[in-house]
Amino acid sequence: MDEQKLKKIMYALVAVAVVLAGVLAYIWYDKYTVEKELESEKNDLIGQLNTLNNDYASLSSDYEDVNLQLDSSRLEVQLLIEKLTKTEATNRAKIRQYEKELGTLRTVMRGYVKQIDSLHSLNKQLTADAARARQEAAENRRRSEELTKTVENLSGQVAAGAVIKARGLKAEAYNASNKATDRSSRVKYLLTTLSLVENDLAEKGPVTVYIRIKDPEGVLLLNDSQKTFNYQGTVMISSASREVDYQGAEVEMGIYLNDIQEYAKGIYTIEAYTADAFLGSTELMLR
Repeated sequence: MDEQKLKKIMYALVAVAVVLAGVLAYIWYDKYTVEKELESEKNDLIGQLNTLNNDYASLSSDYEDVNLQLDSSRLEVQLLIEKLTKTEATNRAKIRQYEKELGTLRTVMRGYVKQIDSLHSLNKQLTADAARARQEAAENRRRSEELTKTVENLSGQVAAGAVIKARGLKAEAYNASNKATDRSSRVKYLLTTLSLVENDLAEKGPVTVYIRIKDPEGVLLLNDSQKTFNYQGTVMISSASREVDYQGAEVEMGIYLNDIQEYAKGIYTIEAYTADAFLGSTELMLR
């Protein structure tokens, strides 16, 4: 092979090398560009999720059920941000999946906004209705019974929620002849009376009412029938208790405290509870 042919072959190989280098450079640049675009899409998606997370954080409701649902969706958004952050931008299948999940969570949030707005409007309407009912009751005493029921029903829906409340808490002392007395030396037993008010939203079934009676020195009165109960995470001792079947309608009840050896003169403090709520307090004066 002569020198001229060798030079031609060498030039051809150099040309091929240059072409290959150009092709490789183009492929690398194209891959680099695609990866940058995917990384940008990923970062944009993370930004959208962070914005959605902030939107969820700004949502709140006066209703426990709605707040529980919001907490669940907030957790979903946070978990999705964590998963997306750990996912390679080149994993297009996962990125597209997370993008769809983002769309679903946005739709869910719009539903929450609509639901909260509806509940807020309903709450305002119920509040307005309750105010009108109270005004009508004041203006027309002849219709007091019907209007009082309307006010109590509307007020219960607006404020009471699912918590049972009480009214008319009262305590009296009785002697051995079952007559009311305020003489400490003659007291045989104490009777606490109250009414559990009507509440259609409250859970139906057995409800135990506990009373705690403290003497003038602040000492809790106890006998052999004392019971403990859990009130908002705190274990408390009751002086006496009674279980009633609550079905949403008003229930009048009395709770007796017997077998106390003696009563001192002074002011006694009586508190009433259920496991879920403080029902109120009253006082009794013995001389």
